[in-house]
Amino acid sequence: MEKIGKIAVIGDSESATAFLAIGAAVYKVDDENKAADVLREIAKSDEYAVILVTENYAAKMEGLMQKLKQQAFPVVLSIPGSTGSNGFGMAGVKKDVEKAVGVDILFN
Repeated sequence: MEKIGKIAVIGDSESATAFLAIGAAVYKVDDENKAADVLREIAKSDEYAVILVTENYAAKMEGLMQKLKQQAFPVVLSIPGSTGSNGFGMAGVKKDVEKAVGVDILFN
């Protein structure tokens, strides 16, 4: 069955505001505790198909991110913030691909 839904972005004001241009729901937060609270709330709402979290917050709530990745929906991904990447998002992609394929095909 096809899941059609909205995109949500959780991040600091400067990082998240840019996503208003594509029609994403934007949740501006000041710290990782608020980011985790928002992520938990909107992930269980079944309103969003994709939730993007800026790396600075995603790295601080890695356990929650991994727990949500066990579900088919919503897809939860980390993205670089306005200050650039800290490497957390790419490390997560590498780990997910390695788990799915069984070998590192991206960086080997």
